[in-house]
Amino acid sequence: MDGHVTIAARMDRLPITRQHRRATVAIGLGLFFDMYEIFLAGVLGTVLQKEMRLDKDALALLLASAFLGMFLGAIVMGVLADRLGRRRAFMVSLGVYSAFSLLGAFSTGPVMLVVTRFLAGVGIGAEPPVADTYLGDLLPPKHRGRYTALAYTLSFLAVPLCGFLARWLVPAAPLGIAGWRWMFVFGALGAVVVFLLRSGLPESPRWLEAMGRKEEAEAVVARFEADARAEHGELPAPVAGTTVSAGPARVGALFRPPHRRRTVMMTVFHVLQTFGYYGFGTLAPIVLVAKGFPIVQSLLFSALTFLGYPVGAALSLPVVERVERKFLVIGTAIAMAAFGLAFGLATTTWMIVVCGFGYTVLSNVFSNAFHIYQAEIFPTALRGTATSGTYSLSRLSSGVLPFVLLPLLHGAGAGTLFTVVAVAMGLVALDVALLGPRTTGRRLETVNAT
Repeated sequence: MDGHVTIAARMDRLPITRQHRRATVAIGLGLFFDMYEIFLAGVLGTVLQKEMRLDKDALALLLASAFLGMFLGAIVMGVLADRLGRRRAFMVSLGVYSAFSLLGAFSTGPVMLVVTRFLAGVGIGAEPPVADTYLGDLLPPKHRGRYTALAYTLSFLAVPLCGFLARWLVPAAPLGIAGWRWMFVFGALGAVVVFLLRSGLPESPRWLEAMGRKEEAEAVVARFEADARAEHGELPAPVAGTTVSAGPARVGALFRPPHRRRTVMMTVFHVLQTFGYYGFGTLAPIVLVAKGFPIVQSLLFSALTFLGYPVGAALSLPVVERVERKFLVIGTAIAMAAFGLAFGLATTTWMIVVCGFGYTVLSNVFSNAFHIYQAEIFPTALRGTATSGTYSLSRLSSGVLPFVLLPLLHGAGAGTLFTVVAVAMGLVALDVALLGPRTTGRRLETVNAT
């Protein structure tokens, strides 16, 4: 085959095959447990505060612990994904998460719980950015957005599940064991199942080619081509492209033109987007308690509100390939600011549920769009490092948020809290508008051409 026809060009001209669909489902199930872990703290925060007699500072530390672990995990696993491979990074992260999530179920006190949640966070921390990178490497341009959104739609089923599980398990305490402990066990055992499913996934052929492992890349892409011919018949000829340079790239390249602009954009983006996305998800049940609702009732309202997460993710499927992703991120960020203000000021039950549901629907169109987007705007050799490195800041920001937003909630009320959230989301929209490139339907190599 022509020396200028790259592995990437051969992958990009393929239709969707059985292997693409299998990878999408396996990645989506892994992301399921990332979402489960993120929303677990907020759902159980009020329960653990009462059971373990946590003061406000201890509660903030408990809410922050998993996010701080995720910050460290995203950095470490992201670099691992670029150095040792996307698949190996997946397997290590799931193994670490499962072990410490199970250990957390046996916590004897607040210190052990905080430590185990921190270490479980280290394991699961890089799941979204490495998943974005892997699917971005694997999927053809015309289907990249839709299938990545499909993986996240599957993952967001974890959010209402987390809410309804808490609503059922916390009062029931099956076998005399506290319900919150069962929720940690569920996360651990589920991750083991996903580990086994992912063991059969291929390594990213784009990454193999970028590392100079041409024969392995050829073997992977040949399997995809064979599947495509079996399902769809003869394939179109690949378009000749620029030869990929082999070997790891230097991280410093992200801070020099032409990549510096995008690195700055995603750094600002991830520091701020957490105010709107994770701030709402982790604090909504606590906001409801602050409004005067009993704990069990607040868990029910949160579960109903959280139904918007999978609904929003599903609604993104027909949109992400039809609307330029840059503009989709901007529009949904602004809409989240408006619904967040309405939720913060709402006083009646129906307004709380409607505004919360609308907020979560919009937030997951936003989330799916930016997860696709962030994996499109960096070159293959640095995609894992860049995506995970900037994304890790969202985990750090989420870890700090309880120490900022909880005092704000208790001192100034939910209206002021969500005004701060709205300002942050407005700045997110401005950041992407000024610095973001267009990506929808374009080849990754074209988006990242120097």
